[in-house]
Order: sequence, then structure tokens, then C-alpha cells
Amino acid sequence: MRIAHLARIVTLLAALAGFSGRAGAFEIEAHRVFEAAPGGPVLRILSTTDIEIFEPMLLEFQRRFPETTIDYTVAGSTEVMRALTEEREAFDVALSSAMDLQTKLANDGMARRHVSEATERLPDWANWRDQVFAFTQEPATVVISPAAFEGLELPRTRQALITLLRAHPERFRGRVGTYDIRTSGAGYLFATQDARTSETYWRLMEVMGGLGTRLYCCSGEMITDVSEGRLAIAYNVLGSYALPRQQAGEAIEIIAPEDFTTVMLRLALLPSASDSPELGAAFVDFLLSTAWSGSTPPYYPFPTLDSEAVAAMPSLRPIRIGPGLLVYLDALKRQGFVDAWLDALTR
Repeated sequence: MRIAHLARIVTLLAALAGFSGRAGAFEIEAHRVFEAAPGGPVLRILSTTDIEIFEPMLLEFQRRFPETTIDYTVAGSTEVMRALTEEREAFDVALSSAMDLQTKLANDGMARRHVSEATERLPDWANWRDQVFAFTQEPATVVISPAAFEGLELPRTRQALITLLRAHPERFRGRVGTYDIRTSGAGYLFATQDARTSETYWRLMEVMGGLGTRLYCCSGEMITDVSEGRLAIAYNVLGSYALPRQQAGEAIEIIAPEDFTTVMLRLALLPSASDSPELGAAFVDFLLSTAWSGSTPPYYPFPTLDSEAVAAMPSLRPIRIGPGLLVYLDALKRQGFVDAWLDALTR
């Protein structure tokens, strides 16, 4: 019993030592090894999703592949890019919410092509060149404090929100929040897609700017401030983060704008530098089969997808995977967009 326990410790320490030696150049937010049999295959996953959120999924995969040790690393989206391009780290799967950066990886030849029964089930907008695959559909929503809107009709469109903010500036001054697109990859992606879809976005930014809008790094902080009454409105919050907190009893209301709801897709790809491409492909197939099953098992951390349901809701605008996402990665384009955004918010 002691010998087996010691062997597990030695295996874990060896994995950690090898990991730290290889991956010291990019910033890691969290890392965990889900150990299996010593000497068995190792699946290395690089992801922007927290360990706690994805752990049930990893354990279910390990139950089906009991000899496989899973080495799971969490990093920010730009660090994922750095690990795979600059450091050429040998991860077998890369999962990220930064659709533009995942697309760039594939476009630059950094992703393997993969065709399987699971990938062929995906609609065209969820599969790009058999290299980048969508496994979530996460709407950008407006999260509000019901107490702050007492006596007011809830705004269901951006124009209704503009009208409401203009009519009640003192009620909402200093109590509106959104992403700081200079530092948030998701915030920048949502902003560019909103602006491409409708000029209403820029009018909304100007109105929000006149109310002293507060800027945030991430959805979680905005939701907390709405729930605790510091914010009345948070714009472009990930619905997948807000819904569980509403279900847990927090005092928030979630609105999917009826004029259009921008929908982000978390994307999976198989890095070309993988040491275990077949194992990586098996995990991606497991992930996609679960995501697109239409019936959410307890181990899957996101709502499962149904392509027919998506087609039946014309207000949903899934962000298209493809070269169009690369436009705003150009340094000059990005700076021009950020400057215009700052001008709208600070005028």
C-alpha cells in the first residue's frame, strides 16, 4: 500500500517538474494533474476555463480512459497563444473563449485537421476547416439589479436601454458597467461584433460614457457588483456566468437583447505540436459529442447545443469562425477601434 502511494507521489512530482521546466515562459493561472496509472498515456490540455468548472468533464473522460493521466493547465487567452506559437508547447488540446486567437492559430498552420463522426454533426458555423470546433454557445447579455429598476420597464433592446438611460441619468450615474476592451479579450470581441452589427452600439457607448461607466476585466466581477447593488446595469456579460448565479438566488435579472444577441463560441483545436494527437482527438470527440447531444449530462459544465433550436431564434447571432475574426487583430485596426471606443465613453 505504501509502495503504491509512493509511486503515485513520484509520478506526480515528475509530471510537475517536467511541466515547470517546459512551460516557464508563459503565465499560468492554475495547473493540476489528474493522475492515472504510472507509465500510462498523458493528455495535456491548455484551457482558459477554470479547473473547478471543467473538473467533472475531465473525470468523466478519465473514467472512460482509466489509464490516461490528464495534465490540465489554465492560462489567459493571450498566454494560450504565446504557449503554442512562441514556446511551441506540446499540448494535445487547446480550449479557449478567444475565438479570434483560436482562428488565427488555425490560419497560421498551428492546428491539426480532424474529421470524425462527432465533428461532422456540427453545423457549418461551428466547424471551420475541420480545425476549429465550437463546443459552447454563450450569449452576451445585459445583467441588471431588479431593485435599481423598480417602477421602470425593463429594456429589451439596445434602443430601449438608450432611451431609459437618457431619461433617468441621476438614477444610473456611476452605476453602469461593461468590459474594459483594452484588457479583456472577450470584451474586445463582443465590442467589435456589436459595432459590425449595428450603429446603435456607438450611440449606446456615448450614452454610457456620459454616465461615468465603470470598466471591468471580466464578467464575474460585474455580476458581483450588480448582485450587491454597486451597479444597476452590466452590459455584455456572459450569460453562461450569470445564469448559475441567478439560479443560486443572487438578486440579478438577465436580459438577452431582442434586437440581436451576440453569441460567443468556446473553441477547441488540436495543436500541431501535440505529442499525443490521437488522444487529443479522442478528447475533442468526447467534448463535441457531449456538447451537441441536446441533453446535458451532470458532468458537462455548459448548456448543450441544438442546431435546430439555434436556427429557430433569429435574434441569436453566433460569431462566425473564420478570416473575418482576424480583421481586428491587426494592430492598426485594433488601435483605431479602441481609440474610437475611448472617445465615445469619455466625450
